[in-house]
Amino acid sequence: MTDAVFFDDGKGLLAPLTDLRASFDLRTGALTTLERLCKALDLAPIALHVPTHLADVTRERHAQPFAGADKPPAVNSLPRSEEPRLFINGRVTLPLDPIAMLEPGQAVIESGSGHLIAGVMEPQEFRAWRESGSENRGAVVAELPAPALLSRPWHIIHFRDACIDVDLELLASQPTQDLPPAVLGIGEHPLTIAPTAVVYPGVTLDMENGPIVIAAHATIRPGATILGPAFIGEPATILERALIKGHSSIGPWCKVSGEIGGSIFQAFSNKGHEGHLGDSYVGEWVNLGAATTNSNLLNTYGEVIAKAPGAGNERTGLQFLGAIIGDHVKTAIGTRIMTGAILQTGGMFAQAAALSGTTPPFAWATDAGIKSFRFDKFLETAAAMMSRRKLKPTAAYAELLESLSKAGG
Repeated sequence: MTDAVFFDDGKGLLAPLTDLRASFDLRTGALTTLERLCKALDLAPIALHVPTHLADVTRERHAQPFAGADKPPAVNSLPRSEEPRLFINGRVTLPLDPIAMLEPGQAVIESGSGHLIAGVMEPQEFRAWRESGSENRGAVVAELPAPALLSRPWHIIHFRDACIDVDLELLASQPTQDLPPAVLGIGEHPLTIAPTAVVYPGVTLDMENGPIVIAAHATIRPGATILGPAFIGEPATILERALIKGHSSIGPWCKVSGEIGGSIFQAFSNKGHEGHLGDSYVGEWVNLGAATTNSNLLNTYGEVIAKAPGAGNERTGLQFLGAIIGDHVKTAIGTRIMTGAILQTGGMFAQAAALSGTTPPFAWATDAGIKSFRFDKFLETAAAMMSRRKLKPTAAYAELLESLSKAGG
């Protein structure tokens, strides 16, 4: 394995995606970016470098050694040895080849911005760059056209298909069970069902357009249909009569139903009832009420315009773009979400009017208007949902949420 240092440079306007996690911990396909690059390039993440406000939660998230390592990666502490190391920007998703071919003194950058994608350099060179912001990183061997790095929330949808395709190929070699009795399998692409996964009779698995991977301890309930390419994480539950359409990734501990297409669930979120969700990203600890439905295509069939927090309206380059839903968002029954909406962290939505544009963080939205979600009440709600997974907010996590709440207020 090759030692690597992953860094979050804090650049781009990625809220709410990176409010509570480093950019390399985003689920950008079936896997997080960190997982994908480590698997594909046989890397050992010996250190993680993140903005200061994310250091404690990153340390908690990576408290266990990574596969093949004997200790957890150091956070915001670079290797003592001054030999050249591979440094990788957490905002990169693909391609992998330019990174794999780097030699000492070489770097790959994003054209236009000049931002470092990856480079092999001595830790002291990286320290100097971080402190000065200098763009001089030795010999540039490749410039990848923008967007090569995530710099807007909707870029996660831009890279989705390619990332999921690569991830499913990486995961296809895992142990699998035979097609269970009374489960309909269609198509010739690979099907991987972990030995501990449960797929009930009456399920349809359609591999005509791509592979399907069902991870350990996942449950697929009777009547569900999954269309590849798709990933069901450990130990997610796909409920009765759910329709999971192509290029969807359901992260760990999620429980979903209804129609879901081209969407990524980070982890620990619920969509337990009917309703459409298309071309969207869903963070952690989200609960979408019954009949919550989003639009992912304009009536004009035109390019979607969206507004990243901290910026004005921008062209996304996408015809299909649903919603970007931040962590701890809750929606009431019958909530409608318009094309390209961005729901920031901590929002509670119980209004009759459709949600559109970019909502404030920690919004409490009813027919009476939008006010700030009182933080003590928010934290009580968050803790109640997390307790259902036998978890609770750590002190570092609660402090980060409170700082986000104060900044948003």
